[in-house]
Amino acid sequence: MSDTQAIHCEQLLNHPPTRVWAALTEPELHARWWAAGDIKPVVGHRFTLGMAEWGRQQCEVIEVEPPRRLSYRFAEGVLDTTVTWTLVPEGDGTRLCLDHTGFDIGSPIGKQAFEGMGEGWPAVLPRIDAALNE
Repeated sequence: MSDTQAIHCEQLLNHPPTRVWAALTEPELHARWWAAGDIKPVVGHRFTLGMAEWGRQQCEVIEVEPPRRLSYRFAEGVLDTTVTWTLVPEGDGTRLCLDHTGFDIGSPIGKQAFEGMGEGWPAVLPRIDAALNE
C-alpha cells in the first residue's frame, strides 16, 4: 500500500479576501502569479493549467465557497492530488492557506512532485501579493 503526503503553506497577503479570491479564480490574474488556465469557481468545472515543462495538467473544481474556500483535483491521471485554498480575513488582509494533498510518495513521480512542490509552493505564494499590486 502506498503512503500519501501533504503540503501545507500559509501566506499573509495585504489584500481583502475578495481580491485574493479573484487571484485564485480569474484566469488573467491566476496566470500572473502561477499558471495560465481556464479556471472558474464552479463545482464540476474541468480546466487545464499550463505547467511549463510539466505540460498541461487536467483539473476539476470540487468545492467552492466564495470567498472562503476553493478546492480542485490537480493533475488528474498523473499525480491525482487535491489543491485546497482557504482564505481567512486577518486585519485588513487575508491569511491564505494552501493544502496540497494526496501525493503518492510510493511512486517515483509522486515522490518527485511532493519534494519539488514542497520547495516550490513557498516561493509561489508571495507572487500573489505582487500580482495584486500590479
